[in-house]
Amino acid sequence: MGYKVAVVGATGNVGRELLNILAERAFPADEVVALASRRSQGTELSFGDKTLKTKTLDLYDFSDVDLVLMSAGGEISKEWSPKIAAQGAVVIDNSSAWRYDSDVPLVVPEVNAEAVRGMKKGIIANPNCSTAQLVVALKPLHDHATIKRVVVDTYQSVSGAGKDGMDELDRQTKALYSLQDIKEEKFPKRIAFNVIPHIDVFMEDGYTKEEWKMMAETKKILDPKIKLTATCVRVPVFIGHSEAVNVEFENPISAEEARTILRSAPGVVVIDRREAGGYMTPHEAAGEDATYVSRIREDITVENGLSFWCVSDNLRKGAALNAVQIAEALVNRGLLPGKKRAA
Repeated sequence: MGYKVAVVGATGNVGRELLNILAERAFPADEVVALASRRSQGTELSFGDKTLKTKTLDLYDFSDVDLVLMSAGGEISKEWSPKIAAQGAVVIDNSSAWRYDSDVPLVVPEVNAEAVRGMKKGIIANPNCSTAQLVVALKPLHDHATIKRVVVDTYQSVSGAGKDGMDELDRQTKALYSLQDIKEEKFPKRIAFNVIPHIDVFMEDGYTKEEWKMMAETKKILDPKIKLTATCVRVPVFIGHSEAVNVEFENPISAEEARTILRSAPGVVVIDRREAGGYMTPHEAAGEDATYVSRIREDITVENGLSFWCVSDNLRKGAALNAVQIAEALVNRGLLPGKKRAA
């Protein structure tokens, strides 16, 4: 017996990727429903070898749905996730609406899959895209040598800002080549051939909300004792987030030990040859499931320090893939029984 699955926000970048990954991984769904706003009603979306017609969220009855993959933004999730969960479905939410709720597990399956058992509201949260790839790489190193402090600089693609972000980079690039005026709409400054050290809103302490998310989420997912500081930067790349990571450990760990540990870690692929091209870039990571780690080296300025480069597809591991992996973790632990449909 399979499940009835609804994807909310199905017409967005992550929603479409959710449909792709559900089909690719042959998730045990008897029925998949694509939901979005009224203006998207009837939009046709690919799901494996099928075509789904988008239905309207406002009018949908969730009483026979087992699983909802929510990717429609924080405000919609705040309104709809509790309503849907109250009808008996499990909601896996991709927004920041529930990540910091103590009754809602924040899960990256390679790191803390067992946390799904702590679900109290029928809701499980997906972390920020930049956090997800980071903790996949940090977890095995933390288990070996215990992390004290992390300094991370992110290089985040425009797809992290949705379709509007991708459209703006495309539009501005074309305008530059045709000597037309540049219009700044989605981002506060020009993104084409530029980098912007500002993602999300600024907070009183000078950090942005995106940077704060990485700090808070790493503590919740991995270890509350870890100190982390981040600088998040938007770059003119369509898909794929990159991170330069510096880690200080309590115990000794060499670069070679780190390579060996990471090579056997779930979800990690090490590409680390000390030669031109012997590392991963976001272009190569786009469309892939893994978190790639390169440039592993010892930090000579501190005791027990390492630096490395980390790249992943933010629409997949940073969002859609992680959500489907959470759903698989629920199935594997018997926490998504689908009893309503069996009855």
